[in-house]
Amino acid sequence: MISKSEIQSLIVLMDDPDPFVQESINKRFVELGENVVPLLDEYRVDLKKGEEKSRVNELIHSLTFEGLQTDFTDALENGVKNRKDLESIIFMLSRFGNPTIDTKHYKKKLDHFAEMVAPSIRYKLDERKKAKQLFKFVFEDLNFSGDQQDYHNPENCFLDSVIDNRKGLPICLSMIVMFIARRLDLPVFGINMPIHFMLTYIGDREEFLVDPYDNGAVVSYDQCYFFLKKNNIVPKPDYFQMASDLDILVRTIRNLIQSYERKEQFERVEDLKRLLSTAELYIG
Repeated sequence: MISKSEIQSLIVLMDDPDPFVQESINKRFVELGENVVPLLDEYRVDLKKGEEKSRVNELIHSLTFEGLQTDFTDALENGVKNRKDLESIIFMLSRFGNPTIDTKHYKKKLDHFAEMVAPSIRYKLDERKKAKQLFKFVFEDLNFSGDQQDYHNPENCFLDSVIDNRKGLPICLSMIVMFIARRLDLPVFGINMPIHFMLTYIGDREEFLVDPYDNGAVVSYDQCYFFLKKNNIVPKPDYFQMASDLDILVRTIRNLIQSYERKEQFERVEDLKRLLSTAELYIG
């Protein structure tokens, strides 16, 4: 077993300019593998210097990415056939930003959210009222919202961070709603519109679009057409089709790529492109 003090010594030696020392340190961490990650994560929490913290982050990433890539590929081979599968692989993707994520903890949070809102939905028989109650709960009671200050922060793409911070990109806010809706058997789905991911409620008598970045406001197709034209995109019927689970996964990865490109973390970008290429193989 390696101790926290040995971890600290190894990290300090990472600054040594001697190539032999560098090679020895790298070899030691490779030998330790993912087993050392919890200790590294514990050590990272105590760090105050940004540069040193970044170095430990990269070390943790290098030790865990291969395992993530293998699990990601296995999950895709088993099939992303429904929202439950999508939820699992999206949380798996969160390991890219948080390798020690406790997935069960966040799934239980979603369970709890569904339990909180269930009584108010159960007795509202009108479809539109049920849907509006769900959107009100997510965007007003739980206070989920779009990140207006730091839109391209990678944390806005990782579902665990979105749950913790109550902020995210439209697609991640949409997934929060969809995953709660799944637990309540409500027909809420994603719309893979260019630039701006949307939600749709498709009931037996009601069908309408919802903007997750505008606190769950109901919007018209005309408003969406105007938005697209304003952004020099010619509206097409295909843009308003229900997004498949793999479409949502791929778009989430692409958003992460853009976020890391803006941060000029190009090694992370290349790793994400590997995940993207794998996911795209499974889109029919």
